Amino acid sequence: MTDSAAVRDDPAMASAGTELSVTAPFAGVVVSIAGGPGEHVGEGTAVVVLEAMKMEHEVLAESGGTVAEVAVAVGEAVHEGQLLLTLAPGEGAVAQAPGREEPGEPRERADLRVVHERHAVGLDAARPEAVALRHERGRRTARENLEDLLDPGSLVEYGPLLFAAQEQRRGREELIARTPADGLVAGVGAVDGHPLVAMSYDYTVLAGTQGMRNHMKKDRLFDVAARRRLPVVLFAEGGGGRPGDVDMPIVAGLDCRAFALFAELSGLVPLVGIASGYCFAGNAALLGCCDVVIATEDASIGMGGPAMIEGGGLGVHHPGEVGPIEVQHGNGVVDLRAADDAEAVALAKRYVAYFQGPQAPGPEPDQALLRELIPENRKRVYEVRSVIRALFDEGSALELRDGWGAGMVTALARLDGHPLGVVANDPTHLGGAIDADGADKAARFVALCDAFELPVVFLCDTPGFMVGPAAERTATVRHFARMFLTGANVTVPTGTIVLRKGYGLGAQAMAGGGFKAPLFTVAWPTSEFGAMGLEGAVRLGMRRELEAIGDEHERERVFQQTVAAAYERGRGVNMAAYGEIDDVIDPADSRRWIRTLLDAPREDWRRRAGKKRPNVDAW
Repeated sequence: MTDSAAVRDDPAMASAGTELSVTAPFAGVVVSIAGGPGEHVGEGTAVVVLEAMKMEHEVLAESGGTVAEVAVAVGEAVHEGQLLLTLAPGEGAVAQAPGREEPGEPRERADLRVVHERHAVGLDAARPEAVALRHERGRRTARENLEDLLDPGSLVEYGPLLFAAQEQRRGREELIARTPADGLVAGVGAVDGHPLVAMSYDYTVLAGTQGMRNHMKKDRLFDVAARRRLPVVLFAEGGGGRPGDVDMPIVAGLDCRAFALFAELSGLVPLVGIASGYCFAGNAALLGCCDVVIATEDASIGMGGPAMIEGGGLGVHHPGEVGPIEVQHGNGVVDLRAADDAEAVALAKRYVAYFQGPQAPGPEPDQALLRELIPENRKRVYEVRSVIRALFDEGSALELRDGWGAGMVTALARLDGHPLGVVANDPTHLGGAIDADGADKAARFVALCDAFELPVVFLCDTPGFMVGPAAERTATVRHFARMFLTGANVTVPTGTIVLRKGYGLGAQAMAGGGFKAPLFTVAWPTSEFGAMGLEGAVRLGMRRELEAIGDEHERERVFQQTVAAAYERGRGVNMAAYGEIDDVIDPADSRRWIRTLLDAPREDWRRRAGKKRPNVDAW
């Protein structure tokens, strides 16, 4: 801090007009003086430095001159207004300003150099051996993944100077060099200009384990994500809790807040988890809380790693055997399967983009193609994914959980650049019948869309819920109910298009509980409807009449004739004629109906005061 010099006319010398006095602007202690008698000081030069309240203040000369007399000494306490020195006009030897160096070559300040050096220790360039080993295994470092995920230069890193809490076991310099950032590189960055929180466990640091200080860093960033409504992308590779952090006295450390804080973000902001390599215990627990899980081909995910398994007396297993990608993709844990780190990052960027609002409209596929995708033969199967690809913006569909719940397709897509969710029956699996896994998959996906204000389009082609003793052993009564409970309680706009079959309770579930629940329910010309499968309905409803026909061939003729009449009655045009659906449409007009969902008012999740749903169910 500098103070304007208290330079006044000395009453004793004013008549001569030859000298000026410099006085103390406040009470303090003299730290240094510019020079002795005969030395020249320029205008604005600090002639004295005073210390007050542990701070040094420069007293500046308001005009230049030669020091005539020094009235105080270094170390002397002075009071406000006390004479410090007098200046006389004239030139003399140039005095050195107190506390300042002669101008010379630019240099880096020592304090700044220390900061730069400490930050450099954690960069990949300072750890060539660890980086080389990572690359030899076909893997990228934590920083390389974050650099690929985030817009260039956008990462504002939190806690880069942390190191493992192990000073009772290892030297501080070793810890700084070998445990940079305490094994978690994290901060706030941006993807396509939209901010988010990104964090990556660094497997080159203590196997990516969760340490005391990186838990604190996570807590800090989870709070930032909540306050700023920022999505979180978590690279979860690592071995879980770290037993070696001994600098803090704990017994079990079960009062750690990270898991509760992260789980509280569910339903508030989108959560994306990426597993590459080994992901066990606490790392897997965080991964499982995410809305979407992306995993690479070499991933092995488990709630306990080999050491925990062996410690529990459950045998000895290689890490790759615990939860390989084939298992975790097939059982529904993994939503998106990636070849490697690069593809996993690309999928993460693509996923979060659906929650960043509308984009520029993509190419619109030729809608006339939709007229030919459903075979005229009502028993012939077709690929419902071809319908999705042709209906929405070209290349915009991203299917989730495609390894599990085969009878149900759940995907994010865009129409005219606007993001939305798609739920479709797949007739190639059980004829499109909804089983327990399919019901869970659809209900959870609809809840995800509701939490973040994405409209939902149902593409219905189902003979109903799967029934029978085998199906009931999978607890279908409860699992099927999830589609009704979720569908009836969402507030995002929904619409249903019946592609072919719309039978029974399953068809109602594909409309949020009933055909009047969505904002629209329309059908294609290939549609057919019934309260249950028509063959079964005829057999049940006409049992007496059919049994009364003695001739077997005549009985079959009457049965088939009645079934044909039921199909004719259940055609889409008849449903529309009785007002049970809103219309039967040219498939090429489907996008026009879907656009009505995009115009419906809904909240912006990023500006919502709180959560819309308590959380997005992990399953």
